[in-house]
Amino acid sequence: MLDYTNHSLSVDEIIHYPNLSADSLSSLVLAVEPNLWTGAFQLDWLAINGQSSTNYALSGQRLEIYLPQPLVPGGAVILTMHFEVYIPWISSNHIFGYNNAQANLVDWYPFVTPYVSGQGWLLHEPRPVGEHLVYDVADFDVTIQLADPTLPVTVAASAPAEPSGAGWHYFLTNARTFAFSASTRYLSATATFGSVVVTSYYFSGHDSAGQAVLREVAAALSVYSDRYGPYPYTSMSIVEAYYPDGMEYGSLFFLNRSFYVGYDGTARNNLVMIGIHEAAHAWWFGLVGDDQALEPWLDEALCIYSERIFYATLYPNLVGWWWNFRVYDFQPTGWVDASIYDLGSFRPYTDAVYLRGAEFMEDLRVRVGDEAFFAFLKDYAAQMAYKRATAEDFFRILRQHTSADSSDILNSYFQNPH
Repeated sequence: MLDYTNHSLSVDEIIHYPNLSADSLSSLVLAVEPNLWTGAFQLDWLAINGQSSTNYALSGQRLEIYLPQPLVPGGAVILTMHFEVYIPWISSNHIFGYNNAQANLVDWYPFVTPYVSGQGWLLHEPRPVGEHLVYDVADFDVTIQLADPTLPVTVAASAPAEPSGAGWHYFLTNARTFAFSASTRYLSATATFGSVVVTSYYFSGHDSAGQAVLREVAAALSVYSDRYGPYPYTSMSIVEAYYPDGMEYGSLFFLNRSFYVGYDGTARNNLVMIGIHEAAHAWWFGLVGDDQALEPWLDEALCIYSERIFYATLYPNLVGWWWNFRVYDFQPTGWVDASIYDLGSFRPYTDAVYLRGAEFMEDLRVRVGDEAFFAFLKDYAAQMAYKRATAEDFFRILRQHTSADSSDILNSYFQNPH
């Protein structure tokens, strides 16, 4: 239940969790991101397989639920809980929260973190740069009801909506996250790419920009589908937001309001460039996951290079502009395989992981040739679909497509051997 006026959610959640590991699990570790905000999260009750339980520990973002008996490999458990989210005011570097224009609900529900035998639960500490959460894929069945159905609230979500009482019902399969954004001010426009519905949500006065990013993102989905394989979902939502950059979630991404204000009617701007970057995350994050904290280059380097592929395909006269505007003007330095903990501020992190990542992908492409390069990317997406890839997977699959020696390139860009 969304109370838009009073900035709160009242949620019933059911989690069906199968133990796909080879270990017996005595507890489950869930990420509870709203609990990082003081007073934003309240867990009212919890049940395990229908039996009420208070045998859990919640501290910061970590909720550890102790099971009454070990969960054996191949077994499954059902968690049921009721909780409240008191949506905080949006802070400058976060998407989550509300302001006078919108309420953005991202990572708003507790979810079971990935478990890796020999490592344990993958729940990293947040840092000022990059993303710290790691996700397995899940199927989401979500109903959003409005506390006040008379309010003209528009909801942008990670899946197509079906009317359901005083709200909407959503079903999303094989996704990393389910996010939504609500506003009484959204305007929207829709386009289709095959059977995929793409919707742009934007604010008054930004019609031209809202329509333009819709058009370019739909075109990007076509380009990426040709290069990487079919778009893995049925919809995509593009949401204008009061956030200093772009940010991806399952089948939905946010773009900075200033990109819309600064749109100049061409493809030479941040609105288009960052929009098509975030669209590429449907493949490199959504379809092929990774550890965004420890190996962020596995999605960010591929997404920034996807921008170059987009421009080369649809605006070949702008490729030179893109390299200068996006990469060379910053004279980037740093190791591509840096983690979010290695570099403490935006510029060094972006230079190393994104910009040097784009240079690495270009040098690799030149070395192995277009045929092998694009065959590799398509096969990498296919082999790692709905899994979490590592650098080892990336280079293992690359070497299935080329015998070219790229050791000098790797030594130039990577601090760790591959």
